[in-house]
Order: sequence, then C-alpha cells, then structure tokens
Amino acid sequence: MKINTEDILKKLGIQELNEMQNSTAKAWSTNKDLVLLSPTGSGKTLAFLLPMLRNLNPTERGVQALILSPARELSLQIESVFKSLGTSLKVNCCYGGHSMKIEKNNLTTPPAVLIGTPGRIADHIRRENVDCSKIKILILDEFDKALELGFQKEMTEVIQALPNRIKKILTSATKGIELPEFAQMNFPKEINFLPEEKQIALTQMKVIANDKDKLAALFQLICKVGDQPSLVFCNHRDAVERIGELLLDEEISCDIFHGGLEQSDRERALIKFRNGSNHLLITTDLASRGLDIPEIKNVIHYQLPRVEEAFVHRNGRTARMHANGNSFIVLAEAERVPDFIPEDMEIMPLLEEISVPKLPEWETLYVGVGKKEKVNKVDLVGFFFKMGKMKKDELGKIDVLDHTSYVAVKRGLGKKLIGKLKHEKVKKKKVKIELSF
Repeated sequence: MKINTEDILKKLGIQELNEMQNSTAKAWSTNKDLVLLSPTGSGKTLAFLLPMLRNLNPTERGVQALILSPARELSLQIESVFKSLGTSLKVNCCYGGHSMKIEKNNLTTPPAVLIGTPGRIADHIRRENVDCSKIKILILDEFDKALELGFQKEMTEVIQALPNRIKKILTSATKGIELPEFAQMNFPKEINFLPEEKQIALTQMKVIANDKDKLAALFQLICKVGDQPSLVFCNHRDAVERIGELLLDEEISCDIFHGGLEQSDRERALIKFRNGSNHLLITTDLASRGLDIPEIKNVIHYQLPRVEEAFVHRNGRTARMHANGNSFIVLAEAERVPDFIPEDMEIMPLLEEISVPKLPEWETLYVGVGKKEKVNKVDLVGFFFKMGKMKKDELGKIDVLDHTSYVAVKRGLGKKLIGKLKHEKVKKKKVKIELSF
C-alpha cells in the first residue's frame, strides 16, 4: 500500500519522525521479526503503524494485521491513532467489557486491522468470528505487561491460530525480556531505545506521616503541590475509591481510575485529566503503563508497589521528554520500605498551614453525539462558537468518541452553555448536553 508519510505527519501536526520511529521503519523493511524497546510516551504506536500500512492491501477482504495489547484503554488508544492516519482501511477494536454482540456484528465485514486484548481476541477466534487465514502481521504491544497480567494462555492460543509465516513485532518498555517459546519469534532484530540510566530530571522525596493512616499526610502533600498535574498510585481499588471520596469531601477536585470501573467512566476520567478539568487522578497501576497521559508533574506513591519494576514504571509517568518531575513516597512512621527505595531519599517537610488547591481552569461538558452520528471536532467547534457565542480562549480540548463527545470549556461557563444550547441542534440533531462529573 502506497502511503505518503509526509502527508500523514502534516495531518497529525508532526514535523518529522523521531530517531526511534525512523529506525523501526528501516528495520521493518529488512527484517522479518522485530523487538522494539522504547519508553512509554516515545511514540511506539506510530512507529509500528506507519510501516505496517505499507504491507496492507486495501482491495483484499479479511483481517491482514492483528494488534494485541494488554489493556482496553491501550487498545482504544491504538485504534484512535490508526484512525487519525486517515486511511480508507477498516479497523475494529475488541475488548472485555464491550458488547460481544456488537463486536461480532462488526466483524461480519472483516476489518483490515483488528486490535484487541488477548482474552477477547482469543474468544472471537474460538467462536469463529475471526478468520485468521489472511493475517500477515502480528503486533504484540506492551508485551511485558501482557505477560505480567497473565495473558500467556490467551496469547498462545491466538498465535497458534495464525498462519505460520507471518511478520511479528513485539514492543516493550522494559529491558531484558526473555522471549517465551509461544511467541515463535524467528531471530528477531532488536531496536533498543531504552535509556541506559535512570531519568536525571526526576526528583525523589519521601513524606513521613504522623500516624498510621497516612491520609492526613497525603492531603497536606496535595495541598502543597497545588494545581500541578499529579497521579496518586495505590495498590488496591478500594484504596483508590476511599481516597477519592475523602478528597472530594475536602473539596479537592479529582477523579479515580481502576479496572473495576465501567469503560465509559475510565474514558471520562482520562479525558478530564488530559483536558485540564482535573489535575489529580487517583489510580491503581493500571495507569502506570501504555496510556497517553502527558505532562505529569508529580507521581505520588500512597501505597508502595511490591516490585521494583512497578516502581520504575510509575515514576516513568513523569520527567518525560526532558521535562522535570517529582516522585513522592508517603510513609507511615514505622512502615517497612522495600530495598529498591533509596535510603538517602530527602524528607519533604509539610506545611502546618495549608490551603486547598484552586479549582482547575477548565470543566467538561458531555455531548450526546459522536463519530457514529457523523459528528466531528470541527462540527462541535462551529456549534459552540456559533450557537454558544463563545470566545476562542473559552473553548478547550474536544474528544469525540463513538456516540459521545466531551468538550472542555472555561470553568463557570458550563451551566450557562447548557441553558443556552438546550434547544439547539448539532448537524440537525437535538443533543443532550450536561456537565461531566
């Protein structure tokens, strides 16, 4: 398939590919199997999607490329990037928590590119909803995370269902992965862009609580860092829920994110965090890998991870792209500290007099139409400017999903816009608009 990389990059607002992406494209054309090692947030998705396009035939019916990723959010993120390339190729995304019936119907007209989590893809193959005979490319994204989450059985089942002679690309943000036999990689070419040393731009400090419950120390720390974008990591979902409720009771704007939430709630939490409607996300390790969450200033370890690798990946959410970042460890006075935590870490003093961080500059409106209703960002920009009489600096980031959209507006404008727009139509469709909490 002939693609014009310059046109695609222009459409994406990217001036040129980075060194890792160029190296991947070059290796793709000369080697069968590839192992791409590069940090989260470095552009791995674009690195494998662009050269993949050259191997796809738009006139051929059937799935030609299969992309497995360990998480729903990452699968949806890959699908979004692929759609942004603006090709005519059909793509489908399948994952647990999504309607199996809808997915089966979508697969009756096979996509050229199928993206999904190992469990759901294996399920579709078992049910014979997917014909694997035309697949010529398999991409195992964040492979180390998939192994960590225990998807060996499902990935084995999927790989065994594929044709023998196919190209495999494995990506990881971790060094030293031992390729299991089931991966069936044939002397892969390794492309290693992982840094040799830890990020020097990361400042690590610990906060010592005065009691066993550490919540008071966490509250003081959040007040001290103020409105900087921050992630608070916990090991368990119930801790995420409890902390989120307590912070909201203290009138601190935040959202929660973990695997037990509905997919729509997780999407909304990420959207509001990215568009600046919330500066604080309380999460499990689900948010430590793969997800596109840029410009994190602070990582706060409320509960310490059990292994060093998880600690490194959490910290990797900040101090990215040459920016400075902070990692805070909240400890009870007698809490045992794992060996991988530096002993000489500086203790950060907390202020006795604190003030709750100011509310974010933006708030988010839910709009009840999306891509399936043929509505795009341009339509919504025109709608809010024309019907809402908004100024340019009052409208923020817009995210358009399949049947819903989220629009960031300057805080305080939301309720006024809802009243002003309740009888107006988007592309001749009357839509529901409400504040997204």
